[in-house]
Amino acid sequence: MRIGYLECFSGISGDMLLGALVDAGVPFACLEQAAAALHVDAHLEVRKVTRGGISATKVDVLTPDHPVEEPESSHSKPEAEHSHEPHTHEVHGHDTHLHTSHAPAAHTHASHRSLSTILAIIRAAPLSETVKSRSIRAFQLLGDAEAAIHSMPLEQVHFHEVGAVDTIVDIVCAAAGCEALAVDRWLASSLNVGSGTVVCQHGTLPVPAPATLALLADAPVYSAGPPMERVTPTGAAVLRMLEVSYAPLPTMRIKAAGYGAGGRDTPGEPNLLRLLVGETHLVGETLAGETEDASSGEAESIAIIETVIDDSSPQLLGYVSELLLASGAWDVYRVAVQMKKGRTGVQLTVLCRPDLVPNLRDLIFRETTTIGLHWRVENKIALSREFLKVQTPWGDVQIKIARWPSGKVANASPEYEDCRLIAAKHALPLKHVMQEAMRICAASDTGAASHAAKEL
Repeated sequence: MRIGYLECFSGISGDMLLGALVDAGVPFACLEQAAAALHVDAHLEVRKVTRGGISATKVDVLTPDHPVEEPESSHSKPEAEHSHEPHTHEVHGHDTHLHTSHAPAAHTHASHRSLSTILAIIRAAPLSETVKSRSIRAFQLLGDAEAAIHSMPLEQVHFHEVGAVDTIVDIVCAAAGCEALAVDRWLASSLNVGSGTVVCQHGTLPVPAPATLALLADAPVYSAGPPMERVTPTGAAVLRMLEVSYAPLPTMRIKAAGYGAGGRDTPGEPNLLRLLVGETHLVGETLAGETEDASSGEAESIAIIETVIDDSSPQLLGYVSELLLASGAWDVYRVAVQMKKGRTGVQLTVLCRPDLVPNLRDLIFRETTTIGLHWRVENKIALSREFLKVQTPWGDVQIKIARWPSGKVANASPEYEDCRLIAAKHALPLKHVMQEAMRICAASDTGAASHAAKEL
């Protein structure tokens, strides 16, 4: 199986994906031909740039009304607009990472393209059916998002003409480039959507923009780095178009890598999209010739908050740990560390959902003596779990079963709290209760618990 993996540590936009495709080996002529086939009076320009000291490929869409004025500028991608009233030209510039607003200008219906008109342009182009179907799906998703946001019928959604040309070319060329790459399955990391606010026709709104948020659906997202827009509506639509699955980098042999550049160089954080193309040989849920692979399980994002404290009592830190767990943290642990000047401190680590970071961060500042902490978002994968009940002479005990993605049992163990309560109630050694629960589980003639214990 040929895998395309998108590392979206700085988000994704249409032009970034085009650059990554070319950098990974897709002939630029393939994209040029796709753009020319649309007959929308637009062409592409490609050049090498550096982002954070890393060489990358930058692809821009050029039209008579929208030349590239400066080497580091980029094209704009306005959201769809309702054509029944004057509006401000909205800019979704991933390359500037900001929404900017030009002076309000009245536009007539002639300066807009309806969704049906755009779909007709794509259908009439001499492109493969795969490219057409993917491009049409992307625009239908964009249209549906705009219709829902503005509470209007889909047929009333219109795209500003200049922005529509950019977006048509971006999406169609992305579909053509992905087809040329001959990838069987598309995967992506969690998406850094950026942060802060953007100024658009409807006022000042938080990042991600409304259309982007609607298109992201249940994709795993997080926010890191300075305030800026990192995922554009076009980028989100392309991810949906490719039916991307979100997971950590799988086991595969890398065959090609490409870096697509955003429009400006952001200090300390390369404004790049990295594309990895690799191959893996899958048999069911496992790699051929290898053991069970947990990477084929369900992945999700996990936030890790850490701080080091050297002036707090153990009682206080124990209390804070309980508060953090009660507030939704998945886990909290403390480790003794050696600090400067020979002092012994405690590193407090909290694992939680990314959306809980603000609340748990504030709790740590409020309840401890720390004056600084750091946090990051990583990928988490966990085996599926199920709970089965067995009857011991002293009461019921739940057995927790963990399974590989293939369904094979990876581990089984009695629940600590059930065993602890029985041991305390009957004055028994805890280890005897736990051993007896597993013995009964293995001796059972029927039920999944028996099969689980016997598999182990």
